[in-house]
Amino acid sequence: MSRTAVPANDFAAQWEEIRSDAIAAIDRVGRSGWLILGEEVRGFEDDLARWWGVEHVVGVASGLDALEIGLRCIGVQPGDRILTTPLTAFATTLAVLRVGAVPVYVDVDASGGMDLELAAAALECDGGIRAVLPVHLYGHPLDPFALARLRKRFGVAIVEDCAQSAGAERAGRPTGLAGSAAVTSFYPTKNLGAYGDGGAVLTSDPAIAARARILRNYGEDGRFNHVEAGLNSRLDELHAAMLRFAMLPRLDSWLERRAAVAERYREALGGSGLRPISPTAGRSAHHLFPVVAEDDATMAFDHLRDAGIGVGRHYPTLCPNQPACHLLGATFGNLTNASRFAERELSLPLHPYISDGDIERVLEACCAVK
Repeated sequence: MSRTAVPANDFAAQWEEIRSDAIAAIDRVGRSGWLILGEEVRGFEDDLARWWGVEHVVGVASGLDALEIGLRCIGVQPGDRILTTPLTAFATTLAVLRVGAVPVYVDVDASGGMDLELAAAALECDGGIRAVLPVHLYGHPLDPFALARLRKRFGVAIVEDCAQSAGAERAGRPTGLAGSAAVTSFYPTKNLGAYGDGGAVLTSDPAIAARARILRNYGEDGRFNHVEAGLNSRLDELHAAMLRFAMLPRLDSWLERRAAVAERYREALGGSGLRPISPTAGRSAHHLFPVVAEDDATMAFDHLRDAGIGVGRHYPTLCPNQPACHLLGATFGNLTNASRFAERELSLPLHPYISDGDIERVLEACCAVK
């Protein structure tokens, strides 16, 4: 490489910004002598609920656990059919499989999110579908009113996967409010990421919140009284304290920088061989900046990597094509759009610490792709 690499994420730069607040949070937890499910978790849950616009947040150990707990909280049973998207991180499908349910896949629209018109057609044809699990992919918000119409028309429960959409909104509504519950992830690369794994269930239904708190802690509703076969899935005090005092207060400014970087990319890539994937409407959280290679995605990927650009692929293998899904699940119609994204999508570096100079390096390399 002739130039310094432009990383997909820059955790070292993040640490320089948050270091003093993070160390103070860690010190406070250490001095408290309380490490699991204490005041730091409760305080972070309350602060995040206010920021997101929901009544309840229940911190858990990972985004995957949040998905499983969310599905269990809405009453999904083994054998139930769950309508979801084939184009996402495998955790979305894995949560369906972990509760013993059957994933039913429907194609995506031009933004990469679940095609909600096709979802309605699938629900019309398949009365056995119990719930819908959409993903606000790349941080692009799905239509909350269309989701609400699916819920009302077909009587299905909805759990929104908001792992990539913290800060996104559409029609003045944050993602995660259209269904019975939503979930998010605090994996380090997320817009609101921890220094390790973590996740949360988001809901304004007190019954769902109460059950989620039981399920995350061995199914316990009182000391040594286990009413369900729950999980060991607790957001710990250290992560909660760092998220609450070092990350969450900075999230709005981080989102503003992500939006500015994304706008610069969109402005400059109009005539290149890499077409930006934009939200259908609303304000994206810009978790990723996805583009579609008009020609050979592998050649474009190799070109960018050779130029020192930290380019990624999200997601080159559709969930129903993963070996773990062999003979599991079903597909409604074809997956033409999802397959095209899987074959041709590339993700450009997008994080709050990318410099203007590095943005121009990314664009110079991208504009050389024909």
